[in-house]
Amino acid sequence: MREAARQHRDRKLPGGDGLMKAAVIVFPGSNCDRDLAVAFEQAGADVTMVWHKDTALPESIDMVGVPGGFSFGDYLRCVAIAANSPICQSLIQHAERGGYALGVCNGFQILTETGLLPGALRRNAGLKYICRTVGLEVASADTAFTSAYSHGDVVNVPIAHPDGHSFVTDEKLAQLRDEDRIAFTYTDNPNGSVADIAGVVSKNRRVLGMMPHPERAADTGHDGTAGGALFRAVKHPITTAGIDGHRACRQHIILPTHAR
Repeated sequence: MREAARQHRDRKLPGGDGLMKAAVIVFPGSNCDRDLAVAFEQAGADVTMVWHKDTALPESIDMVGVPGGFSFGDYLRCVAIAANSPICQSLIQHAERGGYALGVCNGFQILTETGLLPGALRRNAGLKYICRTVGLEVASADTAFTSAYSHGDVVNVPIAHPDGHSFVTDEKLAQLRDEDRIAFTYTDNPNGSVADIAGVVSKNRRVLGMMPHPERAADTGHDGTAGGALFRAVKHPITTAGIDGHRACRQHIILPTHAR
């Protein structure tokens, strides 16, 4: 009998049209991996669960989901161990060649720790774990992830984190604003994030990190379905153009892949 934990590695979720191929990475301590996989599946993706000890993503993957949770129990500090897992080198290579990635909560922390997104996620300003639904304003609708929304839309999405304070330097904040890379902001900042930042994208706009959980607002059984639009929206450019030919944004601009 193999270890129960490694069952994640080979688990394949049925369904989807097979046109968008997504992988969801599973770490010890992940607790939103299945939620994220189901949200992708409901948007029409073919989803494979990938174990953190694997050294390569499956072939022809379009999208990598990095889920929320408490990878490795947040020992040392948040994601310090997870970001050095074998699979993260493949994640970095995937993003640097133009692949899509979505990091949610702990996944956002991993994307910053690996250098795929700028800044860092620090302890909440109130030094407490926060778990509630918050309002998010769409700060940029000009990304594959947010194209189903309009600029200024407010959607309600759950948060659940002790370390969600998004920190960037003044110089980096100015750059993010100049490049229209702040995807979401909080309408009522719950954690002290600089400039109310709730989510940012990479320079090429194909990597999104956000602390709120859209996968927990993507089903009629949830308290709202506003997050489902994000998963459906990102499928469109992938299935119409693929990784190599995708337009980085609605202005058809291809930008450098690396976030910094």
